[in-house]
Amino acid sequence: MRNLLLIVYLFVSSFAFTHSAIASSISEEASIEIMPEIADSLPNVFTDHRELLDLYIKTEAATRFSINQLPNNLDDWEIQREEIRAAIIESAGIERVDTDLPFDVQETGTITRDGYRIKNIAFQSLPGVYATANLFIPDGDGPFPAVIVMLGHWEEGKMEGEPIGHALAQNGYVGLIMDPWGAGERSSNFGEFEYHGGNLGASLMNIGRSLLGIQVSDNMRGVDYLASLPYVDSDKIGATGASGGGNQAMWLVAIDDRIKAAVPVVSVGTFESYVLGHNCICEVLVNGLMYTETSGVLGLMAPRALKMHNHTEESNPAFFPEEMLRTYKNVKPLFELYDAGDKISYDFFDLTHGYFQENREGMIGWFDLHLKGEGEGKLKEELPFDPVPSEDLLVFPDDRFEGVKSTAEYNRMIGEKLRADFLNTSEFDHSKKQGRLKDILRIGETDLKEVHRYSATDEWERIVLKSSTNRLVPLLHRPPSGKTGEYVIITHPEGKNAVSNELIEEWLEKGVGIILPDLSGMGENALSDNTAHHTIARFHTLSRSNLWLGRTLMGEWVRELNLITGFMQSVLAADQMEVDGTGETGLAALFSSALSHNNFSHITLREAPVSYMFDDREHINFFSMAIHLPGILKWGDVSLAAALTNTDITFINPVTMSGKTLEEDHWQAAHSEFEALRSNLQSSGKTVFVTK
Repeated sequence: MRNLLLIVYLFVSSFAFTHSAIASSISEEASIEIMPEIADSLPNVFTDHRELLDLYIKTEAATRFSINQLPNNLDDWEIQREEIRAAIIESAGIERVDTDLPFDVQETGTITRDGYRIKNIAFQSLPGVYATANLFIPDGDGPFPAVIVMLGHWEEGKMEGEPIGHALAQNGYVGLIMDPWGAGERSSNFGEFEYHGGNLGASLMNIGRSLLGIQVSDNMRGVDYLASLPYVDSDKIGATGASGGGNQAMWLVAIDDRIKAAVPVVSVGTFESYVLGHNCICEVLVNGLMYTETSGVLGLMAPRALKMHNHTEESNPAFFPEEMLRTYKNVKPLFELYDAGDKISYDFFDLTHGYFQENREGMIGWFDLHLKGEGEGKLKEELPFDPVPSEDLLVFPDDRFEGVKSTAEYNRMIGEKLRADFLNTSEFDHSKKQGRLKDILRIGETDLKEVHRYSATDEWERIVLKSSTNRLVPLLHRPPSGKTGEYVIITHPEGKNAVSNELIEEWLEKGVGIILPDLSGMGENALSDNTAHHTIARFHTLSRSNLWLGRTLMGEWVRELNLITGFMQSVLAADQMEVDGTGETGLAALFSSALSHNNFSHITLREAPVSYMFDDREHINFFSMAIHLPGILKWGDVSLAAALTNTDITFINPVTMSGKTLEEDHWQAAHSEFEALRSNLQSSGKTVFVTK
């Protein structure tokens, strides 16, 4: 069995799921329509739902902010401190790289300025992975204090941080400005800058990492590099950055005690304010609000020196000055317990979002006081400098070194190893795999609390289910016409109104009852401003918000499907239930069946992925951000979920994670993998792959 699975893996991975046609092509910002014909005649369940989903999630976030208080004494704090630090490392998937890993520095150019020089370098930040950076070095022997500079979501990466490098070097600091993971020269295609978040950044969760966590690992390695330089005083290292870079500075200082002072700019607010905001996936700590708030992370910095800059013209509510002040009020007493009340401070500037001259002047003044022991920490007037042409700051202007891995390349590299390990496993513990899948989906217990049934409209009964957690699921019900007790649940990631008329008619002709739900985020159960929330990727905001609150959107769909099946059995007397799910919702049905011991007699998955293996960057948005699950490829894959059921499964037009259709010979490889795992787990049922 083990050899058969390994042969299947090698066959499939050798072709990297290459395919004959692209099922759908979309831009980075656009959402997709998987089914071309829309059922426009379906009635609404609600008459006016008044932002119910928004209110529910916002209330949860506000509740968590109140619960996540800091202790008022150091004994309790020292215990909580270690708990928070360990939880962050676990939640974010932060890996401490072996300090013996060679840096293998690639230096490709030097730019000379009056009193300092700039080196274009790449160094090994993770095994087999190299970071591109600019190193600003003052003239002289040193040792100099040093500062690691982290950039946010600017597509051009380190080049946007150039003015900070000049300011540091002119004032006697070594400055390391790294391209953020996935940005600058670390993008998917050489010479093409790109945004590192959205579905691309979220895809790291499938291999057990997160964009936040991998940036922390990356930046810790940057500190290793600075500390190794003979002209750097390793006891005097600071960190700064703006927006997402300021977030990186916050997380780095929380985890790495070698950072003695930090200046995060336009980045400190509250975790509560991130929920239902438009922040990047690199600013999401999975499960974060379930055990801490921003004040808890800043508390990990105490008693080291922290200066926050926020701007009065800020456009992102998460970073409004009033949000920062809520956090400051909570964490300041903790610094005072260390007799370090003067080590935490803030400045407001009448500026928009960014890292401006005033920020650089404030940063230098703060670092002079806390890294050099000079001055009073006030703004220090900036010296003029000659900007460097952007192209001169490129480490690899002509051809990128193969060690500079993009997110896509890293996903494939780690994903292939994880799948090889998974498919080479000879035995699986059924119950342990089910338990771990439940953990990955982050599913809590939910019971049916109330059923509200309303008069029929156009032959569709309108129903609202209320769960024990006070969530509402609106659905339409058409009773069976000929086969009493037989039902199908039809799901679509855009909601019930996106189900084609043809599909509904096909099921009506079979005489079975039909349930058409709007799961979380869909149709009548969507966020109030759903168009804006889909700007980066579909379900971007809702997926991120659920992750903060210890859930996954996929897990919420599974939980709601379980609620629906419970209602169908107890109220509608359904004794045979099928699911016909398009895209990600088909996976939700599969996961539900894998956990509930064969509630469904058959599952049809339309244009659903046969594997979580990353395959193509270009069409990253074929599926929504709801599809990503932290650590799913460490657990197994879609084939294992299918094997945990005792259900017949049909994949119609199966695709890859980028929506590419499988060629027939690759169907056969996938089919062999699915059936081999069923045999391994001794589960009944079969899986077939068809095209229409």
